[in-house]
Amino acid sequence: MTAALPHQAPSPEEEPPPSENRGHRIRRRALTLLIIVLLIGVPAGYLVISANQSRDSGKDKEEKYSATGLTAAWPSRVQRRLYKVPIPGYSAEVAYYETNNWKTSRLYVQFRTSDEALEKFLRVIGTSVDALEEDDIAIGARDQRVVGWEFTGPGPWSGLSNERENPTPTHHVVVNRSQPGHPMVYVVSRTTP
Repeated sequence: MTAALPHQAPSPEEEPPPSENRGHRIRRRALTLLIIVLLIGVPAGYLVISANQSRDSGKDKEEKYSATGLTAAWPSRVQRRLYKVPIPGYSAEVAYYETNNWKTSRLYVQFRTSDEALEKFLRVIGTSVDALEEDDIAIGARDQRVVGWEFTGPGPWSGLSNERENPTPTHHVVVNRSQPGHPMVYVVSRTTP
């Protein structure tokens, strides 16, 4: 007769791992997938958004600087200061265009304002309402073509040329008073760098 061997418990290394239940396995895989998406997807999404914004910004600048006419907006403060064009507050229909080359820089500006604001504007640039000459189109044909201004139609029109020594800009101003109390002002400010 053989002696019965006592039953030995298997060692921990030999124990089969407890089986993972199905719900726990699904949650673990979902968590792993979420981590992968967050680690890869979020930075990738950020890069795509950033690239689109950069491209759109470049297109806006390209459109702004390749324009052949006026931009319906206020020129920047730097432009207004550099060209000495202090557009009165509360002006309407403001638009501008800037050209630069090695010889001359010009800022073309138009705005509708009040009679009082026009007087103040002219004082600030170094002239006055009295200097406006009736039927004087002080802005030359070349400058008119650059921005598409046509000084025909209803008036009365008046203008002035305010020639200044460099580096102070020279101003050519045309005023249309077809709307009483609300003159439309056209300015070409020219400076030599």
